[in-house]
Amino acid sequence: MKTVCWCVTVLLSSVALCVDSEDGGRLGRGAQAALVKSHTWRRALGFEGSPLPLTGHGKVKRSEGSAGDSCGSLQGYESRLKDNTHTYAFNDLSGSVSLAWVGDGTGVLLVLTTFQVPFFMIRFGQSKLYRSEDYGKSFQDVTDLINNTFIQTEFGIAIGPENSGKVILTGDVSEGKGARIFRSLDFGKSFIPSDLPFQPIMQIAYNPENSSILTAISITFDLWLSTDFGHSWKKIHDTVCLVKWGSADTLFFTSNPNGSCSDKGMLELRKTSDFGQSFKTIGSRIYSFGLGGRFIFASVMSATGSTRMIHVSVNKGEVWNMAQLPTVGHEQFYSILAANDDMVFMHVDEPGDSGMGTIYMSDDRGIVFSKSLERHLYTSTGGDTDFTNVTSLRGVYMTSVLAQDGSVQTVVTFDQGGKWRPLQKPWNGECDSTTGDPDRCSLHIHASYSTSMMLNVPMLPLTEPNAVGLVLAHGSVGNAVSVLSPDVFVSDDGGHTWSRALKGPHHYSILDSGGLLVAVEHTPAQPIYQIKFSTDEGQCWHVFNFTDEPIYFTGLASEPGARSMNVSLWGYRESMLSQYWVSVTIDFKQLFSRDCGEEDYVQWLAHSGDTSNPADGCLLGYKEKFLRLRKDSVCWNGRDYIITKQPTPCPCTLDDFQCDFGFYRAGNSSECVEQPDLKGHTLEFCLHGRKEQLQTSGYRKIPGDRCEGGTMPERRVIDLSKKCVSNLLRPELLSEAHSGSSAPVIAVVIIVLLISAVAGVLLIKKYVCGGRFLVHRYSEMQRHVEANGIEGVDDLDITEAGKTHYNDDSDEDLLA
Repeated sequence: MKTVCWCVTVLLSSVALCVDSEDGGRLGRGAQAALVKSHTWRRALGFEGSPLPLTGHGKVKRSEGSAGDSCGSLQGYESRLKDNTHTYAFNDLSGSVSLAWVGDGTGVLLVLTTFQVPFFMIRFGQSKLYRSEDYGKSFQDVTDLINNTFIQTEFGIAIGPENSGKVILTGDVSEGKGARIFRSLDFGKSFIPSDLPFQPIMQIAYNPENSSILTAISITFDLWLSTDFGHSWKKIHDTVCLVKWGSADTLFFTSNPNGSCSDKGMLELRKTSDFGQSFKTIGSRIYSFGLGGRFIFASVMSATGSTRMIHVSVNKGEVWNMAQLPTVGHEQFYSILAANDDMVFMHVDEPGDSGMGTIYMSDDRGIVFSKSLERHLYTSTGGDTDFTNVTSLRGVYMTSVLAQDGSVQTVVTFDQGGKWRPLQKPWNGECDSTTGDPDRCSLHIHASYSTSMMLNVPMLPLTEPNAVGLVLAHGSVGNAVSVLSPDVFVSDDGGHTWSRALKGPHHYSILDSGGLLVAVEHTPAQPIYQIKFSTDEGQCWHVFNFTDEPIYFTGLASEPGARSMNVSLWGYRESMLSQYWVSVTIDFKQLFSRDCGEEDYVQWLAHSGDTSNPADGCLLGYKEKFLRLRKDSVCWNGRDYIITKQPTPCPCTLDDFQCDFGFYRAGNSSECVEQPDLKGHTLEFCLHGRKEQLQTSGYRKIPGDRCEGGTMPERRVIDLSKKCVSNLLRPELLSEAHSGSSAPVIAVVIIVLLISAVAGVLLIKKYVCGGRFLVHRYSEMQRHVEANGIEGVDDLDITEAGKTHYNDDSDEDLLA
């Protein structure tokens, strides 16, 4: 089940649209990964995009005639779309709007409008609740179901997991004793009011395996639990700083016996598997913790309190081992970029105020790590990293690095972190004037870093798992990311090749499993009346005038999962004295006259680059052939569309192995070579309290790789039958952690990991934290402006002294 919540805020003349989408269930046990993505639309400071020359209804065709005559294949769509365009005006006093989809394929959409005015220590306001059963084409005012109660928008609309139909709204304080919640069991048709015996400090969290079991932390940091969907509550623990649901009804949380959550590094990690009847302490001196796949991670403070080390457990905290990663000091952090049942992708901050770090990838135990990418960029003002999982094709990830000259550049990997390279220059893109050699420029993607810089980028890169190979992103073509107004680029092969699809910044969405793309030009200062759409993966764009009365556009809303044919344009109109929200929903189903048949699909080999090579398309040990919709087929995939793919195993090559402990890949070579400083040295590390010796030819198989036969490098791990300290979590071991016997092992581990390299990881969830002021990065962006003769950008100062942003899942706050 997928849920989404849009929050739209109007303040004076500026409009912002925030989108939080919560995807799937939880990590592990074969369930979908729990992902949280935040896309923020805001009025950018600087330049506006150049609009395409459109008048009335028409078609926009890409240059160089790549689409042939197919751009004229769709005729007479104006009347069909006009008959299926529905407008709804929310004529009430409202400063913000929150949207939440309830269920998958139900068409149920809840809309909460809120208006509030703070007055000293009191806030006055009103909330109104609307409900739609037809994907937003019409709404019913159901405010009476919540007794006209003011709803706390900071807690959002809490939607239950899977297709449970459960909804929780958190109301304002009732009679000074606590909060009031409204619970629905029938997709928002009715609500049951219940008073809480506490005031929550967080949104109420569902048990992902049983949506009737809820948890919440109060403003006094007490942990509360309900087993009857919020009808009754029980306080089960004091001074809880962070809580997370694990598998099999296990609840993990940090607590401090001294009563302070601010005393990081002195917390206890505890768990309960019987809903608070009993507890077990599984770690001490905890700075933060997190869950990912089958792993539990804990950032543990050393006995001296000066450094932290990552510990990993694969059995719910019963046994821990120190991850073979560099330690970090008070000014550094760890951050999990990815974790699944096979491996972990970890970002380790560099010492000093560098604004970058190194990405490491683990083995299948989450303990031994190797380098994947150095000089990895992260943001402080945006609180996010550019690390992007291209979910539409296996093994593809994009991120940004900080070059030696201070510029920000995009790199991509097609083999899960084994090799990184720049993106190809789009076939119809032109290098900007800062490029010295026009034949050597590349595409650079605008992601979270650009939005944190307040550049004119309304959306982050977009991919969908059921839209095979499709990627939409804002970008610029040159030597580095530019502050010039970006264009929209599309890739239909998972990022291998690109084309410029739309000039200037746009909002965009993927519908019908990639069979339909829609886009709206980003012009915050001007009202809009047109929407663009493409039925051939962005080759040709058609234009539809959806209204005679333009709206100030704030964002697109479509049901998560990219299977719907309905899209809503949200915005507002202005009257003499006020502004009011407007939703325009277009049903594109009538655009297509037929369902897709077998003749509309063609076989396509992923990651294919050289058809004469027998290993063409091999990735992680196997090839994948997909049936994909022909670009010239104008038909409906349908909600029941299922991706058809055919896997074929490949013989093992060196590309199926990552460099082992003490080895690295020179450049982008497939060969792993021994680190010169470690030649002749015995490689030892500590695991489960016992020393192990590694005898290796330099390779270990990538976790999850399915190759068969072929090249199989030799590797052995020998138990030396010597005790060692592999766990700093137990109080009795803290004093031993710095003994002379373990120091050489730890020293060797740190040296090795600083010079090793890696291949591959599967990304499910991206995490990072901020706290670094990256002033030097903007000088290169400013140079791009000056080189193109742009005026009006005199100051790119975004350091915001004293302001620190943290992602909700980072070592600065919590690990993952």
